[in-house]
Amino acid sequence: MPRPAVNVAVRAARAAGQIILRYMNRLDSLEVIEKQRHDYVSEVDKLAEAEIIRELRRSYPRDAILGEESGQVGNSRNVWTIDPLDGTHNYLRGFPHFCVSIALVEAGEPVVGVIYDPLRDELFTASKGDGAFLNDRRMRVGKRESLAGALLITGFPYRQRRHLDAQLAMTRVLLETAEDIRRTGSAALDLAYVAAGRADGYFESGLYPWDMAAGCLLVREAGGRYCDFSGRDGIPTSGNLVAGNVAVANALVKTIAPQLTPALAL
Repeated sequence: MPRPAVNVAVRAARAAGQIILRYMNRLDSLEVIEKQRHDYVSEVDKLAEAEIIRELRRSYPRDAILGEESGQVGNSRNVWTIDPLDGTHNYLRGFPHFCVSIALVEAGEPVVGVIYDPLRDELFTASKGDGAFLNDRRMRVGKRESLAGALLITGFPYRQRRHLDAQLAMTRVLLETAEDIRRTGSAALDLAYVAAGRADGYFESGLYPWDMAAGCLLVREAGGRYCDFSGRDGIPTSGNLVAGNVAVANALVKTIAPQLTPALAL
């Protein structure tokens, strides 16, 4: 995929990041809507997504766009997949962990990924076959060879609380070996941290394409692996994701397998 596609996504992510920062001092006055139980959208999400779409349309008017807030517009084998503010809950509480996530998905495979943390001005980028970078420095996943001493990240399924018992069972069994597990509230940024070697592995259920497309590409281009809970490679249609370096991802799949319910094994 031509490098210009990354540059376009970077411009769009930075433009959205400016909107996100601009409204940080006005959090109490923001209009917030509960889309469904425990799932919120603010006017900042909508403004940031509109700005991203505007930037992308200038260069790629024929591509389809799948946005968390606006849904899919257009039909094309090339789909720009957008989460304008991943970590809305954190943002609305002033918790400093959120990001902009943009991916170009071609025939179901992510080929461009950009994740931008506007607070830290950290820009994570990847394009298929070209590697993964943090502020233009090449990233590699961690070198840990097993779950022993691993730092893992997860998210609890607030949209799908029916999976909570299984998630807690996975957490319990993983903590028998791993050093610790974090729950930070931004799937996209969590995956970027795995790609950068800041964490060793990641697992979560109930994700959407905009939560994971860019982050999955970052992990793969940084030398890692992503798959579903049953070990099937590719962006999981189930939304149940495992990621890490190859050894850790494989160990995660093996360890959580006995805890899976039939729904999570799909």
